Amino acid sequence: MREKVLEQKLVKAVKNAGGAAPKFVSPGLDGMPDRLVLLPVGMMGFVEVKAPGEKPRPLQLARHRMLRGLGFKVCILNDEEQIGGIIDGIRAT
Repeated sequence: MREKVLEQKLVKAVKNAGGAAPKFVSPGLDGMPDRLVLLPVGMMGFVEVKAPGEKPRPLQLARHRMLRGLGFKVCILNDEEQIGGIIDGIRAT
């Protein structure tokens, strides 16, 4: 499955959960995750979407560590089956 298709499935699932998953663009700070996942009652996490078999680049992993160090939930999505678990994990934070 292509990354774009997987990303669309994430956006739809988050919307069905009552939230939003806007594309995250951070000029001047490369390597940030692809999507913000915003859920009701102020729950938020970052999601890096990768095609199956692909892994984040070293700069992306560094940004993930930075965000986690600040207390944010950061997930890597590379399989459609992970979507429900990612949403549940963000809700649990």
